[in-house]
Amino acid sequence: MDLYEAIRKRYSCRSYAAKPIEADKLDRILEAARLAPSAKNLQDWRFVVVTNEQKRKELAVAANEQMFIATAPAIIVGCSNVEHTMRCGQKIAPIDLGIAMEHIALAATAEGLATCWIGSFYPEKVRKILDIPDKAEIIELMPVGYPADTETHRPRENMKKIVSFEGWKF
Repeated sequence: MDLYEAIRKRYSCRSYAAKPIEADKLDRILEAARLAPSAKNLQDWRFVVVTNEQKRKELAVAANEQMFIATAPAIIVGCSNVEHTMRCGQKIAPIDLGIAMEHIALAATAEGLATCWIGSFYPEKVRKILDIPDKAEIIELMPVGYPADTETHRPRENMKKIVSFEGWKF
């Protein structure tokens, strides 16, 4: 599957098949994250892969009781260091981690898997479940697995509504 096909096919899956992810597929997905660009080449991200059923259930509860998360055979928890800031004032961590997590989402799609971005969770509960140190900011949870649904993309805005050239012309 080429990149543009993966971009077109990726969607937020909320129903996963009870089928484990092959180790080689998971390795390729994590390799895609490792190769993501980062500010100053800091590569200051850490990924906690959770396959244990009980811990997946606990993470689903920590994510506002979104129990579909626990049905995915793996949950990738994206963390980063919060110390670094860009000259424009933006924190580096959420941007760099977001890029790496999107690499995961697209690589998973290319492997025939599905993902869902989970930003609604209680960080301190996740921290306790996975013994994540305070210096690491927990930015994202991403369930990964074979889709059990046939959902497709939700409607997207027309290009003319979201893009202008040479200035703000909306």
